[in-house]
Amino acid sequence: MGTGEDAEVGDAAGEAAVGAGLEASIEAADASVGDAVDRRALRDFIERFAGVMTDSGVPRMPARVFAALLATDSGRLTSAELAQLLEISPAAVSGAVRYLAQIHLVVREREPGSRRDRYRLLDDVWQEALINRDRTLTLWESSLAEGVELLGEDSPAGARLSASRALFTFLRREMPQLIERWYQERDRLAAGR
Repeated sequence: MGTGEDAEVGDAAGEAAVGAGLEASIEAADASVGDAVDRRALRDFIERFAGVMTDSGVPRMPARVFAALLATDSGRLTSAELAQLLEISPAAVSGAVRYLAQIHLVVREREPGSRRDRYRLLDDVWQEALINRDRTLTLWESSLAEGVELLGEDSPAGARLSASRALFTFLRREMPQLIERWYQERDRLAAGR
């Protein structure tokens, strides 16, 4: 059986290993955001962009994690790196990435040879967001159709539901062409670099 002194040495060694791992994570996060970027300025940008997303309806913590991933060169960070960069708990990171994964903005990847997960933005994250919006529009459109059928198009509420459904039908119909035009524009911009 170990003595109390042995336990203290073991605890200190464990804390040192955790500290070294965290320090490596911080260095990796620093490298991922680029050497030329001031960390304070980066955090300020992340908070401003997350605020815009929050004002648009995205929950605050997922917005912060998304903004952090968007602002890193690699577009991928571990939970420890995100926690350090954003000065939040690993539990907050976990909840945020769970939300972002559910709406298909972030994927979880396992580091080869490690038990640590990395969270990565999808390559075409904004296009994926629009495609997911298209699925949502389809659901809204069919639900509104039920309301129109129930209330009748001649009633004020039915007319309002019908106009909403028409808007969602239009947006859903136009979305594929809009995304295709974006791909063309993106390719044109990339060719001009």
